[in-house]
Parts: sequence; C-alpha cells; structure tokens
Amino acid sequence: MTRTLSVTAVAAVAALAIAGCGSDDTSEPAAGADKITGTVTVFAAASLTETFNELGKQFEAAHPGVKVVYSYGASSALAEQIKQGAPADVFASAAPKNMQQVVDAGEITATPVTFVRNRLEIAVPKGNPGHITGLADFGKTEPKLALCAEQVPCGVAAQKVFEVAGITPQPDTREQDVKAVLTKVTLGEVDAALVYRTDVKAAGDKVEGINFPEADKAINDYPVAPLAKAPNSAAATAFVDFIKSDKARPVFDKAGFGTP
Repeated sequence: MTRTLSVTAVAAVAALAIAGCGSDDTSEPAAGADKITGTVTVFAAASLTETFNELGKQFEAAHPGVKVVYSYGASSALAEQIKQGAPADVFASAAPKNMQQVVDAGEITATPVTFVRNRLEIAVPKGNPGHITGLADFGKTEPKLALCAEQVPCGVAAQKVFEVAGITPQPDTREQDVKAVLTKVTLGEVDAALVYRTDVKAAGDKVEGINFPEADKAINDYPVAPLAKAPNSAAATAFVDFIKSDKARPVFDKAGFGTP
C-alpha cells in the first residue's frame, strides 16, 4: 500500500511539473513579445491629414497604450524643423527632395520607402462660378487663383505642369501648404486652385475637380521613414511598417492616392 501511494505521489508531482512547464511555454511568448507603448510623433505632409488621422486610430486600436500625435504642414517646412532638432519619430514627405534633405542631415538612417503617389487637380468652388475649363485659365489675369508656395511640394509640382504647358501662372495668392490653398477654394475666395486630387476628394461637395493632362508630368512620390533620433524608436518602426502594410492600403485607395 505504501509503495502504491509513493508511486501515485511521484506521478502526481510529475504531472504537476509537466503542467507547470506547459503553462510556462504558453505565457513565455506573450511575456517576451515586442510591446510598444507611449507616444509616437509623426511629421507628415498636409495632404496626408485625412488618411493618417484614420490610420492613426487603427494603429492605436492595434497597439493599446500607444498614442499617435501628428504635426502636419508643408514637407519643406517639416524637413527644416527636423533638421533643427524638433523631436519627432516619423517623417512622411510629399516629395523625395524634402526627405533627402533630412537624410543628408543625418536625421534618417533607414532607407525611406515610397508608400503612395499623388497628382495635381484643379479645384473650383461648387458650381464653378469662375467658369474655369482647364490649366490655361491659370495664365489669365481675370480669375482669382491660388497656388502653393514655390518651395513646397505642391508648388514645385505646379511649376512643372506650367512649364510643360508653356503657361506663366498669374496667382493672386500663394499659400504655405496645400490645405491652405484648398481653404481658399472652399471659402469661395478664389475661382480656382491647384491642389492634389486627394484634397479635392477629401473636400467632398464643397469643391469640384477638373482633371488636366499635364498633371501626368508631375506625379509626387511620398516617402516615409523613422527618424534616427526618434524618442520612441520602437513605435516609430512599428508605425512605418503599418503605413507600408496591406492593412493601410484600402484607406489610401479610398482617398485617391496611387500605388507606387
């Protein structure tokens, strides 16, 4: 009887040990899995506002404990802020030129990746009160016109299409980013403006868009990369990976961005 009890006890102990090992194996991946927390600060081109806001919510939902904070603006201005030491984790530019400026300054060590493309479109107020028909109207003095400042990506793209078309533009105002240009249209302060097609789509029924063939000559590539001095490097890498993933693609497609 005593021997039987001893064998039973040993078997019970062994079973507990095996169960304990199984429990450890189950919990170990969870304990060792990469978990990101804190804030990830993203400097992004103004034309990415709507899509990045939506994707930020998805990213936060997938990573509880993470908060995405954005600073939107002209890519040229954002690049300069990064070069001057502004704390940020990720840079998403509307043009490779501005990304390269940050790379040359040593602020990015990873290779930037182009994740979307965009093109210009003419935006007019609802009903087209200025009777704008195409790009040629930007060479006239009669309509009130708005363009992006020449140093920002949408301004650089606009200059390219004007050169292709042989047009000298006659803008009444130049704004520091594409959203400011779009606002001039939605408020009815100008008869037409050159913005990205994604901005026309984002404005809904507040504006109307007019395509023009020269836009094919000035396609903007959008690169993204984590910053070398990112305060939250783990979250920066995870966010960039998410932006490049298939999960983000439907949001960009819906907004009108092209695939690289």
